[in-house]
Amino acid sequence: MRIGSLSIIVGVALSLAGTAAVFAQDAFVVPTAPEEIVAARQALMKEDGGILRTAGGLTGDEAVTAMKTIITNYSHIPALFPEGSIVGDSEALPIIWDNFDEFTAIVDTGTEAAKTAMAAAETGDATAYGAALKALGASCGACHQQFRKPQ
Repeated sequence: MRIGSLSIIVGVALSLAGTAAVFAQDAFVVPTAPEEIVAARQALMKEDGGILRTAGGLTGDEAVTAMKTIITNYSHIPALFPEGSIVGDSEALPIIWDNFDEFTAIVDTGTEAAKTAMAAAETGDATAYGAALKALGASCGACHQQFRKPQ
């Protein structure tokens, strides 16, 4: 086998390994210990907050990637709020579990706003992207106002 062919084979193998690693990173497992659940949801919320603070300045692929992350994170939110997971420095209010359908409806609204923002970013529609970001931020605010301890 020539060096050139070997380089191509190694390159393809490394590329496939990298792709497998990316898919493995997308695997989401809800922690079992309440303290770990709180830590996981706080990390997720901090990541989303960081993305949203800069999202208005993003365009194209960067904006699409940001919204994909938000959509993925939002898909995990209900699972990160099992009843009995108010421990440690949790900022969640017990009313979440009394009104879980309302809680998840707000999450769904946020998810739809992120999907709209992603679609707008894909087409380069800055006006629609900005409007969708406002709707996404409003869903965050609505959830925090109702279901999080006052700051």
